[in-house]
Amino acid sequence: MEAKHAARTVLRVSRHGIAVNLLLAGFKLAAGLIAHSSAMISDAVHTLSDVLSTVAVMIGVMLSSRASDKEHPYGHERLECVAAIVLAAVLCATGVGIGYMGVRSALARASSSGALAAPGLLALVAAAVSILVKEGLYRYTRAAAERTDSCALKADAWHHRSDALSSVGSFAGILGARLGLPILDPLAGAILCVFIVKAAVTIFLDSVARMTDRACDDETAAQIFAVAARQFGVRGIDQFRTRLFGSRMYVDVEIRADGAVPLREAHDIAQRVHDAIEAEFPSVKHCMVHVNPDDKTNERL
Repeated sequence: MEAKHAARTVLRVSRHGIAVNLLLAGFKLAAGLIAHSSAMISDAVHTLSDVLSTVAVMIGVMLSSRASDKEHPYGHERLECVAAIVLAAVLCATGVGIGYMGVRSALARASSSGALAAPGLLALVAAAVSILVKEGLYRYTRAAAERTDSCALKADAWHHRSDALSSVGSFAGILGARLGLPILDPLAGAILCVFIVKAAVTIFLDSVARMTDRACDDETAAQIFAVAARQFGVRGIDQFRTRLFGSRMYVDVEIRADGAVPLREAHDIAQRVHDAIEAEFPSVKHCMVHVNPDDKTNERL
């Protein structure tokens, strides 16, 4: 996807996420207050934190989509990875916090001799609605992240899912309290903590890899290589390299061409390779083509 269009897509999806989160947080807060559920009130606060993470994504994308300048001649794409790393840290803290709250809840209930009032049915309904809405928001955001190859949007998608998983814990805790099984709440929290922290680590490692000039995947590299090799006038590929730069890619290729052809014709061959690669792979920000002379008399087309 073209860079500017991808940035517009990320910003549009982020705005939708903020709107849904604000409405959902208001509903869960009201349900928690009416149904006397501290778990649902805490869940509403968690949903509000998702708004801050989405704002971070928008800032990262807007900064990364700025044009190249004198200080940053290769652009600002890596700033999106910085935003993703920050979100991964927030996501990890969220997971640890859910686990901690689960353990603390278990210890508090183990030491409590009196029975607590069971939350109202509205809190249970709110938890179920939250699970459905946040999982839908996760899938919507994740699909956009895959289309745009945005690491920051992938991190934000998982932040939505962490809220859905948090609501699963709230649902289990509220249901357990209503059924006389309070152990369900801390048990769910401990399990969800593992999933959320694992997702945070995966996002962190992917973002760091995008900032360290890692090559693209083998399948994409093979496809780009094939496009270069089939251009008219190319006798072979002497060297081929790719590197990721945030959500974009750079390609360096050395081709062999007939050493007896004029400079203008050799330039045209290189230009065909350059144009073909950038046309067929929109994620390629720039392709550098170097021409080596091949003195063989029979050109392989």
